[in-house]
Amino acid sequence: MPVRLKKFIGAFAIVALVIIYALVATTIATYRLAESPWWVHLLYFLFTGVLWVVPAMLLISWMERPPKEKSDLLD
Repeated sequence: MPVRLKKFIGAFAIVALVIIYALVATTIATYRLAESPWWVHLLYFLFTGVLWVVPAMLLISWMERPPKEKSDLLD
């Protein structure tokens, strides 16, 4: 796959990841942490605020990988 296409797909995937992740994290916080003390909210949002970086790093490393060279199997 060409590098430009990988970067194009990766850019859309990262934007989708951030939007979906934020909606899911906020929904969980709204329904599960409604009656929790402030420090539980702080810990939850610190943890979830950093956790999205892991899949984003994997996407970025995939985007930056050089394309595989085609082998000449027909020669």
